[in-house]
Amino acid sequence: MERVIAELRACCEDVPVPLDLPDMDDIIDAEEQILVSLDSEFRQFMLTVSDVIYGTMEPVTVADPNSHTYLPEVAAVAWSLGVSRELIPLCEYRGSYYCTNEIGEVVFWENGAVTDEDPWADVWVWAEHVWLNS
Repeated sequence: MERVIAELRACCEDVPVPLDLPDMDDIIDAEEQILVSLDSEFRQFMLTVSDVIYGTMEPVTVADPNSHTYLPEVAAVAWSLGVSRELIPLCEYRGSYYCTNEIGEVVFWENGAVTDEDPWADVWVWAEHVWLNS
């Protein structure tokens, strides 16, 4: 995890209006809105790298309710499109979604179903293999 955090921090792009990191209250507010608790790895991801802007992917955020990546809004759209309520969106990508499942694995939802692709063990493995390569 620490190595992935360092890599993401090193790759973070400078932008005119940077994102903010959330605090625990922001995470709890988002969880209350979606009526689901984030697993510990997803929480740590939010607290440490959800302000990183890098590559072609924009993972969800919880610090700014007005952001297009705000988790409750992304989740509402994903669930309205048929993503199972048992999945929590991590990142919308070209109309498909990377989501965490009930045990913290990251799965890819596309064309109305979770793909047959093997899940990533957690958000950190996904960040290393998918986000950092985007």
